[in-house]
Amino acid sequence: MSKYHLPAGTSADGPYDLLVTPESAGWGYSGLRILTLKPGEAHALSTGDSEFLVLPLTGSCTVTTDGSVLELTGRTGVFASVTDFASLPRESEALISSAAGGRFALPSARTGRSSLSARYGSKEDVPVELRGAGACSRQVNNYCLPGTFEAEQLLVCEVLTPGGNWSSYPPHKHDQARTDDDGNPVESELEEIYYFEVSGGENGFGYQRVYGTEERPIDVLAEVRSGDTVLIPHGWHGPSIAAPGYDLYYLNVMAGPGADRAWLICDDPAHGWVRSTWDAQDIDDRLPFAAEETD
Repeated sequence: MSKYHLPAGTSADGPYDLLVTPESAGWGYSGLRILTLKPGEAHALSTGDSEFLVLPLTGSCTVTTDGSVLELTGRTGVFASVTDFASLPRESEALISSAAGGRFALPSARTGRSSLSARYGSKEDVPVELRGAGACSRQVNNYCLPGTFEAEQLLVCEVLTPGGNWSSYPPHKHDQARTDDDGNPVESELEEIYYFEVSGGENGFGYQRVYGTEERPIDVLAEVRSGDTVLIPHGWHGPSIAAPGYDLYYLNVMAGPGADRAWLICDDPAHGWVRSTWDAQDIDDRLPFAAEETD
């Protein structure tokens, strides 16, 4: 399990609180860095063969790249609101600077394509979705998914789960490209990273489950705390469980080899029936988080 559960600080490297590359994860595409800048500090980022987002977790920053200056207003915290963000293409140089300091997620995806330039993503354009119902209610901030923001390979969203609720449920997977009998795509191949933050300071915690098939086994049941990361190379993943009293946040980063950038999942047949129960339940009235800021 230790190969896939990275407790906070165990994968720090240089300026990064977390550094996950395709090489360190043992796969081909998905990456994530968490960068903390003190007031007045700056960090030079070379994107190399990957495209990146600059996504503020707390604080604001300026991203200077290829003659463009992108001002990110950011936010006070992951439970406070959605945020604006910047998108950086492969083979580019960027300077990330923060006058007041902050923490910034840098999701990435290795790609051989370079048809896009550096761009700004407005918080007002981020679709906020309330998914599930009852104890499966959660909020999804759809930053960089097909239909919400254009990218080459990268898919990024945030999930916020009120204390006591389950998300990433029913368990699902996206580890092989499959079509139905009519040739329609029903599942895409994507590597996934879960990066967690939990309310309640050092006492906050949750749980993450990952399990495989007989052909491709994997077995993870991790207690997660703020700054922890779980890698999902394949297999069913979920539930993500928020302990009562502690709200759970996770950043999802996905990428894969498909020529089409698609997020197609299939539920574990043993648990998919749970979706049919949601019609008779209300969405948790604690959602959305910070409704006055995410509307």
